[in-house]
Amino acid sequence: MLTRNCLLLFLWFLFDKGLLTPLQSPPHRKLGKEHPGGIVGLLRNVQPSFQRVKRGWVWNQFFVLEEYMGSDPQYVGKLHTDLDKGDTIVKYTLSGDGAGSIFTIDKTTGDIHALRRLDREEKPYYTLRAQAVDTETGRPLEPESEFVIKVQDINDNEPKFLDGPYTASVPEMSPVGTYVMQISATDADDPTYGNSARVVYSILQGQPYFSVDPKTGVIRTALPNMDREVKEQYQVLIQAKDMGGQLGGLAGTTTVNITLADVNDNPPRFPKSIFHLRVPESSRVGSSVGRIKAHDPDAGKSAEIEYSIVPGDGGNMFDITTNEHTQDGILILKKPLDFETKKAYTFKVEASNAHLDHRFHAFGPYKDTATVKINILDVDEPPVFTKPSYMMDVYEDTPVGIIIGAVTAQDLDAGSSPVRYSIDWKSDLDSYFEIDPVEGTIATKELLDRENMSQHNISIVATKVNNPVLSSKVAVIVHVLDVNEFPPELSIPYETFVCENSKTNQLIQTVSAKDRDLPPAGQKFFFKLPPEATTKHNFTVYDYGNNTAGILTKRNGYSRRMQEIYFLPVVIEDSGYPVQSSTNTLTIRVCGCDTDGTLLSCNVEAIFLPVGLSTGALIAILVCIIILLVIVVLYVGLRRQKRKETLMTSKEDIRDNVIHYDDEGGGEEDTHAFDMGTLRNPKVIKDNTFRRDVKPETKTCPKPPISQESADIRDFIHQRLQENDINSSAPPYDSLATYAYEGDGSVAESLSSIESLATDADEEYDYLREWGPRFKTLAGIFEEYESHLEKTDKR
Repeated sequence: MLTRNCLLLFLWFLFDKGLLTPLQSPPHRKLGKEHPGGIVGLLRNVQPSFQRVKRGWVWNQFFVLEEYMGSDPQYVGKLHTDLDKGDTIVKYTLSGDGAGSIFTIDKTTGDIHALRRLDREEKPYYTLRAQAVDTETGRPLEPESEFVIKVQDINDNEPKFLDGPYTASVPEMSPVGTYVMQISATDADDPTYGNSARVVYSILQGQPYFSVDPKTGVIRTALPNMDREVKEQYQVLIQAKDMGGQLGGLAGTTTVNITLADVNDNPPRFPKSIFHLRVPESSRVGSSVGRIKAHDPDAGKSAEIEYSIVPGDGGNMFDITTNEHTQDGILILKKPLDFETKKAYTFKVEASNAHLDHRFHAFGPYKDTATVKINILDVDEPPVFTKPSYMMDVYEDTPVGIIIGAVTAQDLDAGSSPVRYSIDWKSDLDSYFEIDPVEGTIATKELLDRENMSQHNISIVATKVNNPVLSSKVAVIVHVLDVNEFPPELSIPYETFVCENSKTNQLIQTVSAKDRDLPPAGQKFFFKLPPEATTKHNFTVYDYGNNTAGILTKRNGYSRRMQEIYFLPVVIEDSGYPVQSSTNTLTIRVCGCDTDGTLLSCNVEAIFLPVGLSTGALIAILVCIIILLVIVVLYVGLRRQKRKETLMTSKEDIRDNVIHYDDEGGGEEDTHAFDMGTLRNPKVIKDNTFRRDVKPETKTCPKPPISQESADIRDFIHQRLQENDINSSAPPYDSLATYAYEGDGSVAESLSSIESLATDADEEYDYLREWGPRFKTLAGIFEEYESHLEKTDKR
């Protein structure tokens, strides 16, 4: 209430002392007497000692309190003109923002009232226009003037945190006054008027850990060395109060959730100084044999731990790595364990932080050590072979039952059980070998053949007697050594020829040899003639000493007429033990060659051909002959085909054509013959049809009446049908026969002289004139001919 009275006093002072000047001050206007219930009247009631000074009409701005709670309309102000003498001649009108709906005016007195409660935050001012008019004539007495009604602010809005609640983070162990974040509250009241929008911040919850600046809203730490490991989350309640925080101001609150971010202020620590582990000796190299863990209360990267084995006794047998998810130390076996050799290992493990914070180095080393003791457990293991694999050699002619080698396995456990040997049957399906189960000696069981299989891969199984479940395998590779049992032979079948004009010691062929045996390093082949061939003086063999030999001639000239083919035996020996040899026959043909030694022909018939014709000329002659024969054959075939087509296509010479169709009908149950009339006109259906694939019975189908002109055609067809009935080779009855009938002939009968009985001299041609004008020319010709004959006879 005191605040309201002070505000009203301040407004009265402004108006009364002339501090507010009018926007429009017509000299003929003056402010009339204020309504007793108005603002000035109220102020006069409060301060009756003050006296108003009469000035011109100041009415361009009015004030109205927002959120007015009275039952009557709120009085705003009064409009008055000097022309208004109180005789109701002047009428006041109001227009503009809210005229009639929000603001109303008494037309007679000019009093303005607000009809409803106003909110400055919704609309801070209203612009209206006033007019004084003559009541009787309606003519304006003065120009229209504009004025403003301002909504006077009251503290009706509390401060609000539009972005709340807030979340912030600050590193742990931070010093006092470390910045956390800044918050801000908004007050919808008028910041330019009074203290309604002046906000002051205070902390209601969160002390003594944090503080807030009352003017800026900056939150800072208020307690040193706050430890995340002790408490990580803090909820701070901040209040914003208007009116400068004075009594009666409105307030709003928000929550700030502050998290202490972790820093590496704690070293890793092992929960105990000694870790005992037990590891079976059968553990595989590279496998995990145990876990240890150091605890670090920090989080994130600050809690990442690196483990390492301190160099010393037993540390070289193991390695340690860090599990990224659990930060456990995983012990990895680096070398095989043997209970019989060493039963325990002891070493130290160190745990340290991977990411250090230099601010806390003075607190001490950020690492810890612990002792790891590993006891090796004895495991019943399978026998162990003395070698990882065995290799044995045996000759392919080795007799059955000969020992070719032995394998050895032993039990390394403390019990030292005896071992028994066997061959894995899957690796020796043909049972070529056998093994002594006690001694481990391997012997042949079947004859070996290197050419069939040069290497055998078998597996030997060693089993403990006291625990047959435990066994181990070893690979045995048996190489079958070659024995010189196959003689050498020519590498390929050679086609050798010698020219008729060859000279002595001329090379005609180079030969090489092959051997199915596996030749050892440095094996050689030797070539020579057999003793019986050395006496012949045709060809010889020369050994070059490099596993090849040359065939040479021993005389000048060879004749195909005398001998076309020579058979030369060649003896080939190898250098194996024992020596193997074979005699190979080389076929040599005598051929004709030119002077350069180029082969022309090796056939005997070629020598009987003319000397002047070469092979190319003979081939050309043969090709020409073949082409001529083909042309003749094609010509004859075309002539025959043309003649055949002429007989088939000529229409003048056809008398009787029997056309056969490949239509066999419907078989024995077909009761209707094929009707050509249906093809010509499918819409015509004959009721009475008869079969045409058998001879018709005595009953005949009705015949249509035949004219006299077609009687000869009927007789002709009837005659043909009778001929077909008698002829056994006639076509079937269901065939279509077409007859090219030309009629009975003309009155002149035949003009041919073939059937004429009389001679040309006795023939009379006078009847030609009786046939009509068409035969007039022919009659004249024969008349001249007859007159010529008569003259000749007279002579």
